[in-house]
Amino acid sequence: MHSTMKTLLEQMRITEMEIDGRKRLLEFDDQDVAALLQCRAHVESRLDDIVETFYGIQTSHPDIASLIGDADTLERLENAQRRYIMDLFSGVYDLEYTNNRLRIGLVHKRIGVEPKFYLSAVYLLHSLLVKNISAAMEGSAERRRALLALDKLIYFDVTLVFETYILSLVSEIEAVKNRTEEYARALEETVAMRNGQLRTDVLTGLTTRRYLNEALHRTVKAAQRRKEPVALIFVDVDDFKEINDRRGHAYGDRVLAELGKVLQETARGEDTCVRYGGDEFCVVLANSTEEQAEVAYCQRIRRLLAERLPQVRISMGVVQTGPDHFEEADVLLRSADRRMYLNKPGRDDREMNDQA
Repeated sequence: MHSTMKTLLEQMRITEMEIDGRKRLLEFDDQDVAALLQCRAHVESRLDDIVETFYGIQTSHPDIASLIGDADTLERLENAQRRYIMDLFSGVYDLEYTNNRLRIGLVHKRIGVEPKFYLSAVYLLHSLLVKNISAAMEGSAERRRALLALDKLIYFDVTLVFETYILSLVSEIEAVKNRTEEYARALEETVAMRNGQLRTDVLTGLTTRRYLNEALHRTVKAAQRRKEPVALIFVDVDDFKEINDRRGHAYGDRVLAELGKVLQETARGEDTCVRYGGDEFCVVLANSTEEQAEVAYCQRIRRLLAERLPQVRISMGVVQTGPDHFEEADVLLRSADRRMYLNKPGRDDREMNDQA
């Protein structure tokens, strides 16, 4: 159940048995109750003077005066103080009394009263009550008993108030923790989304170039352990600049997107399809020889693309590494790129070899 659905007593798990236990710890008994009741009439007769003196001293401190703020608030505080004082001498210190003390702590915390100000106020009120009770009971054998009983009850009240302070602080910390965790989750989602955007090419849905080396390295390492071959295909759209110039960039984007779909449809689950950049693509084929890549993959790519975009032509270069000797990723990429250019229509093989 959410904390707002519980009373303060429920939140702090305070029962009548708990209250009795607290009283026993302070040795607060029926004799103390009787001693406080004996003071009630006297305190009530001087109640206005006590409250007026109390707030006269309190408002002389600028920090406390700024907390109170205005005359209406001061009047409400004075009325609340009168009720509080009379409760001290009511002789009834039950669940309702305890809940009222807890609420005092909660209110003080919410309006920003620091513990040092609260404790100084308790000290001042205690001093005024002791002074008035001592004056009224001077020479009486019950005076010492009444003052001791008042001390015990003040300790009882202060403990409750500070436990409420602590509960409120814990709640604030928990709220900050929850907000921090929510922010962290949102940040993680944002990072994950941005990483996903960086990893996935928006136009084609393929892996981006920045993760090609990672995918190629991972596939080669796995192939080394299993002593399997790896094939790499480099794909390039022929005369792509002319396609863009003649048909427009929207059509050019359609060509790239369609080629991306064809590569994905042809690939197996363990293969990686990459948009290398512009109109260039790479496909990393796990456990595949160069011949298998040519027959099972490249031919199917050409067929599917011809069915969808019959006027578009592509060039492909295939290289293999393993299973006996494995090239580094950058060497494979350069070899596949060079072979793709060698397969370009109208290219002079000798010129390309010289450039390589």
